[in-house]
Amino acid sequence: MNTNSDNGKLVLVTGGSGFIAVHCIIQLLNAGYRVRATLRSLDKAANVHAMLAEGGANAGDKLSFIKADLSADHNWAEAVKGCEYVLHVASPTPKLNFKHEDEMIVPAREGVLRVLRAARDGGVKRVVLTSAIGAIVYGHPDQTAPYDESYWSNTEKAPAYQKSKTLAEKAAWEFIQREGGALELSAVNPTGVMGPVLGAEYSHSINVIKNLLTGKMAGSPKINSFFVDVRDVASLHLLAMTSPIANGERYIATAGESIWMVEVAKILKDNLGEAGAKVSVKQLPNTLLRVAALTDPMVKSMLPLLSKHMNTTSAKAIDTLGWKPRSTKEAILATAESLIRLNLL
Repeated sequence: MNTNSDNGKLVLVTGGSGFIAVHCIIQLLNAGYRVRATLRSLDKAANVHAMLAEGGANAGDKLSFIKADLSADHNWAEAVKGCEYVLHVASPTPKLNFKHEDEMIVPAREGVLRVLRAARDGGVKRVVLTSAIGAIVYGHPDQTAPYDESYWSNTEKAPAYQKSKTLAEKAAWEFIQREGGALELSAVNPTGVMGPVLGAEYSHSINVIKNLLTGKMAGSPKINSFFVDVRDVASLHLLAMTSPIANGERYIATAGESIWMVEVAKILKDNLGEAGAKVSVKQLPNTLLRVAALTDPMVKSMLPLLSKHMNTTSAKAIDTLGWKPRSTKEAILATAESLIRLNLL
């Protein structure tokens, strides 16, 4: 990607130790930007440098860290100072055993607004918000036509985590409209994020691959899923950051058509040789999942997805921004190969 005209400009990446964030930092550094990353604890800085090294990037003096937490105002003004752009990648971790959905909704919404206020007041040109496909595809009647960026999840029917992502993104757009001033906003809505793991921190989507490879999954639930390579999620963030036409737009990041979970298992089984020996390619009946859901909150969270089509399209990003994602198969295999290489199974 040619961003030579922007070389040397400073970009803030929030949640700098996260899976997507580290890949964004790698691509920003490779494009010549200076990067400041927020961390909840500066103790994580060494981990970030280790992940960057694993990803083939040498930060040199172009990367700095600042302690900032989405739940508090402290340091956000300092974090955005001098920044041309902000990639707001940080997000509260999904909770399974929450007592009330507000435990996820309030931190997600307030965190986004905290970053946007600081960015506006600090003279930042544009914020790219890492939203989620969860803000688009949940709570709708089943459909085979692909979801695009015009859809919003139905918060009356969406699970708590997806509801939190939806309300947080909506709050961001409302903020820009009402009090954003000159601040610009773009949003990226990734599907299940796969791709090369660089260390022990990675997206929860990757546990699906890990559980298949270790044999923890005795078979695949009848769930239709969508995936995207983290390297392509990062490249879409950079396109959304600098493209004039991306201001005010949201972009779905998906590798291609959705596939059933059993197809994921078959990709692993057919391409990894001995490393795929424990992968089961059995299709689990829905009744088995419903019984398991009585005692397992993770399984319970899957029930609304059983047998439901989840097709999405990235035509907007591909056609208007020139984005070129890797295939679903490549994203899945890159995930597996990195887990094996780093002994993370």
